[in-house]
Amino acid sequence: MLSFKVEIKALPLEISNGLQEIRKEYSDRFNADGIALRFVSDRTQGAGNSVVFDDNVVTVRFARPCDAFRAMGRLLGMTDEQAVRQGFSENSRFDMIGIMLDVSRNGVMTPEAVEAYILRCALMGINTLMLYCEDTYEVPAEPLFGYLRGAYSAAELKRIDDYAFNLGIEVVPCIQTLGHMAAVLQWPAYAEYCDTENVILTGWEKSYELLEKMLKAASSPLRSSRIHIGMDETFGLGTGRFKQLFGDKPCLDIFNDHLKRVLDICRRLDLSPMIWSDMYFRTGSKTDDYYDRETVMPRELAAAIPAEVEMVYWDYYHGDRDFYEEFIDKHRAIGFEPVMAGGVWTWNHFWAALPFSLKATEACMQACKAKGLRQAFVTMWGDDGMECDIYSALPGVQFFAEHCYAGEVDQALLRSNFRGSCGADFDDWVKAGELDRVPGITDPDDTYLADNISKWLLWQDPLLSLMDPHIEHLELREYYDGLADYLFGASVKGPSALRLRFPAHLSRVLALKSGLRRKLAAAYAAGDKVRLRQIAGSDLASLRAAVDELWKCHREMWLSTYKPFGLEVLERRYGGLRTRLESLSDRLSGYLNGDLEAIPELEVKLEKVFTQEGCALPYAGYARVATPSHIK
Repeated sequence: MLSFKVEIKALPLEISNGLQEIRKEYSDRFNADGIALRFVSDRTQGAGNSVVFDDNVVTVRFARPCDAFRAMGRLLGMTDEQAVRQGFSENSRFDMIGIMLDVSRNGVMTPEAVEAYILRCALMGINTLMLYCEDTYEVPAEPLFGYLRGAYSAAELKRIDDYAFNLGIEVVPCIQTLGHMAAVLQWPAYAEYCDTENVILTGWEKSYELLEKMLKAASSPLRSSRIHIGMDETFGLGTGRFKQLFGDKPCLDIFNDHLKRVLDICRRLDLSPMIWSDMYFRTGSKTDDYYDRETVMPRELAAAIPAEVEMVYWDYYHGDRDFYEEFIDKHRAIGFEPVMAGGVWTWNHFWAALPFSLKATEACMQACKAKGLRQAFVTMWGDDGMECDIYSALPGVQFFAEHCYAGEVDQALLRSNFRGSCGADFDDWVKAGELDRVPGITDPDDTYLADNISKWLLWQDPLLSLMDPHIEHLELREYYDGLADYLFGASVKGPSALRLRFPAHLSRVLALKSGLRRKLAAAYAAGDKVRLRQIAGSDLASLRAAVDELWKCHREMWLSTYKPFGLEVLERRYGGLRTRLESLSDRLSGYLNGDLEAIPELEVKLEKVFTQEGCALPYAGYARVATPSHIK
């Protein structure tokens, strides 16, 4: 591997601390005998960088700190000196090149993990970080805000902001000020603030006193004057306590009145707000659909939207470039230049659904460039417990960053740059995403959503196996065993590759569990106790051991990435699975020994209860697949 020597004395001040952090993280790549590196701040560069090798010195000219750090990432990815000598130059198409990390769905990243994450992103050229906090930030005099959920203190937010600033990254607070408030409103102390269980009561002075506290708490530890105030998916607005107090009122009028009140607070705090745009576009749809291509927004409605707020167009679902271009135009038609929010599919997955994410990002970013947008970021949500390793999204972030610095993504350069920024093999990390791309179904790249079969195969009850009818035509043992072997082999390639042990352990569990109920039911129906005894002594016993290994690996990954709060949700799921497997083992033993006359669950013919429109396989969360009961 190549090594570098940075000319410290001539180092521009705005990148000196950041380069020090990079040298500390990748200490094996910097030494006194390395290739000499000189950095020169040059605003005439526009937005971008140029790297020239001359007189045995590599000179990096950069317009912004993020351009300098991206150049460093590219250099770290190179494997021979000739590539360094050839140099390169890049021009960024975007002012905002951002990421959003969801730290509200139980997985609150530790400050150390956030720092490690954004250092890698800085080497890709990322210059904006949003931390999505519904309640996971401390609010003075509100002790139940983020209670037992790992809320960030002001000191922790300041620490993250300082570290990010050194790496050329602006930290923008991203909170909620209307909907998505259930984590706070669940407590009796906040009952009077409820409109519905998810939506804060508008038009009530105490709500605005609380919101001002929230806005101050989220923004004051940070340098940025920008803030994302949310306001998406405010379903049920005005139908609960609001209706009791104030009577019936059109939802959009309530929304606009509330937005104006929140903007008044933002002005007092010198904050520049943005919101998600979906609620306005749903209003123009006959089906209340954000992505309704027939949406027509009345002129009077568009005119009522406060001009000072920025609109964020969020879309992670489409593989069609024309769709994104059409909706960018729809935002412009109502007078707003949208901020684009794409996504790397971390939600409802154990490992990012990278194949689908790359397809959607390709379409999204090509549309952004064709339409001349200057601000874009990618979201990484944590719905249903943040079971995912958030680091698994990094190849998707790298792909997004490549689009920000080029017209087309060079596949060889993409892999080289990922090696430079993350010290890992791009293809190995994408391969782990094949947990959800099983053979024998429609290619997930052609589907509307990213399938999550690995999630529901793990969590569905081993005896009830609600989802089995959807995969009765598939034999997955060999597939998942092969994937496990591949990932365990890849996990020894270096420190970063160790993260591949988690999907490897999961693959091993799925190999054993995917056909278990089918085998048991067939042997039971045939009265073949010899076969039942073989399954109990081999597959079931091996599965129980493999689940324990997966649980411990997952716990280790969690505690090295997230605060311990929220782990209890994950471990309750593992605890339920382990208990049900033990119960299955005991009942099989009782049946085989003659102590039980029957196992009724194995006598039930399973039905296909879910439609599969739009997806090759159903897309389901834990609560849906763990039991057919409504009692969770």
